[in-house]
Amino acid sequence: MKPNNLVIVQVIHVFIIGGMESGIIGGKEAKPHSRPYMASIQYINHHTCGGMLIRQDYVLTAAHCLNLSVNLSHNITKVEKSQQRIPVMKFIQHPMFKQNKEEDYSYDIMLLKVFSPSPTVTLLSNVKCYIAGWGLKTPKGEQASDVMQEVKLKLQFSFECKNKWQHYFNSERMICSVSDGKHAFCSGDSGSPLICNTKPQGIASYTFNDTTYPQVYVKISYFLPWIKKKIKMND
Repeated sequence: MKPNNLVIVQVIHVFIIGGMESGIIGGKEAKPHSRPYMASIQYINHHTCGGMLIRQDYVLTAAHCLNLSVNLSHNITKVEKSQQRIPVMKFIQHPMFKQNKEEDYSYDIMLLKVFSPSPTVTLLSNVKCYIAGWGLKTPKGEQASDVMQEVKLKLQFSFECKNKWQHYFNSERMICSVSDGKHAFCSGDSGSPLICNTKPQGIASYTFNDTTYPQVYVKISYFLPWIKKKIKMND
């Protein structure tokens, strides 16, 4: 039976309120520095969201993430030789995300123009579908992981996502992954990229601690024209 609108609103509300409470579930520690494009989005040196370095001076993340700086490292609590803490020059939130005080999560995407150039990174080969981040290992945890975790996920058919999330899922601008309750991302990893066969396919947007609800991502391919336009305007 499909959930009614009230239940859906409650689901979204729980996710937003608990946005910093959880992260990668059922994953394992990523090989140090194997995903150099991954960024920890932080507020007062506290991890809040994930992100992806898409150019030397731009990070792609979710529009609902609040942040002040970007940390590029494996262990975000230690000083590493390759670690970089980069202040953000400009927040470029998609204009359709928030209108008339309402948030549309099918536009949950944001560019961060960073203060100083970062090293060029290359995606690794032979990668299937993974998401990585520094969120909690269990939904009831209280602190983000010090080291990057990663978990393998399967993509879900769009019509199945639509059946569950109803009008909160837009198949043109969103994709989703299967949720089995054991392998998942949670709200602490919002903004992290979903990488499939070395290509970034989605930006983690919202989820729910229920095995019947697919996890939802903003579809990067849909927003490529907007991304390129904004980067050109801000160069």
